[in-house]
Amino acid sequence: MSATAENPAATATPTAVEERVIARVISDDPLYRKIPVALRFAASEPLAVRIVFPADVSPEGTDNEWVFPRALLEAGLQAPTGTGDVRVWPCGRVQAVVEFHSPDGVAVVQFDIAALRRFLRRTYAPAGV
Repeated sequence: MSATAENPAATATPTAVEERVIARVISDDPLYRKIPVALRFAASEPLAVRIVFPADVSPEGTDNEWVFPRALLEAGLQAPTGTGDVRVWPCGRVQAVVEFHSPDGVAVVQFDIAALRRFLRRTYAPAGV
């Protein structure tokens, strides 16, 4: 009997993952604006990840949540990817850029690649680890 059949929880993915990170909004301003961002994953939507921006950076004054394929985030850490509302690409060896397109405009946000990789690893980790 395989380990999976004996203990199905040993290979189950976590039901939810949330990681808080600091991102940098890229703009014409010479100083980057640092903002707290929540990275979220739910096992009920195993192909998606969420990036949630706090209300104070949203024109509407509410949390701004973007949902897009987990595979897009993973691929974008290696090479430029995306053609729709969300585009991701590496920026040097330690940074990644995520570009969000909406009818109101474009937001360009820089993340530490290590934080994004840590989050993605956690979305695949066995439950309880």
